[in-house]
Amino acid sequence: MILVGTSGWQYRDWRGRFYPDGLPQWLWLEHFAARFATVEVNNAFYRLPERDTFAAWRARTPDDFWVAVKMSRYLTHIKRLRDPAEPVARFLSRATALGDRLGPVLLQLPPNLPADPDTLDATLRRFPAEVRVAVEPRHPSWWTATTRAVLERRRAALVWADRLGRPVAPRWRTTDFGYLRLHEGRARPHPRYGPAALASWVRRLTDAFAADEPAYVYFNNDPGGAAVVDAAAFAALARRTGRPVSRVPGNAGAGDDRSGPAGA
Repeated sequence: MILVGTSGWQYRDWRGRFYPDGLPQWLWLEHFAARFATVEVNNAFYRLPERDTFAAWRARTPDDFWVAVKMSRYLTHIKRLRDPAEPVARFLSRATALGDRLGPVLLQLPPNLPADPDTLDATLRRFPAEVRVAVEPRHPSWWTATTRAVLERRRAALVWADRLGRPVAPRWRTTDFGYLRLHEGRARPHPRYGPAALASWVRRLTDAFAADEPAYVYFNNDPGGAAVVDAAAFAALARRTGRPVSRVPGNAGAGDDRSGPAGA
């Protein structure tokens, strides 16, 4: 299945666009999860929530909802992947409260962190086999055969990323699931994606991954509700390929209840 969502759900400028004006913010997660089947949680990068928070997210969302979680910056940006045992153990002690709702763990590396495949390998070893991990390096020195071999050996996905309609990383397939982040499109109103750019990414995903391999797609272009609109457009294009696709809103309007089953 292609699972389509957004990077986060608590954006004030989505009120009146995606969230009805009268809906209290404490119910936004329920509204979101009725219309999307997955979300990428970025705030864990800045401050790791307590285990009770992860457990509450599980209790408040449907059985078919998955939460991808961005790893704490303490490991990636402060420790810079050194001494990963304690940060990974602390992260997992909390995030695993999601149970089977836990999607991939995102390791986004600093743009000024040059390649260190051995340290990356030591970090990935700390994750149990049942936890999917996606890695987003951002320094060009990582694009080597050695890096690719580490990801393949540890069955971690290289994050495919887009900015302004262009890939910013190699499109390596390193394991049996995909992870795509779309940061900023070139269409108007900014930062929307146009149909040609979305269709290109649909084609790349379906060429690389089989129908029974999950591909997680998250729109990070949140201003003005662009992520919601583009996620729905991407899902519509993906369905035309015959692939199963997770639910998305029927449109970007506030109060839209046409969540429907996948593929509807």
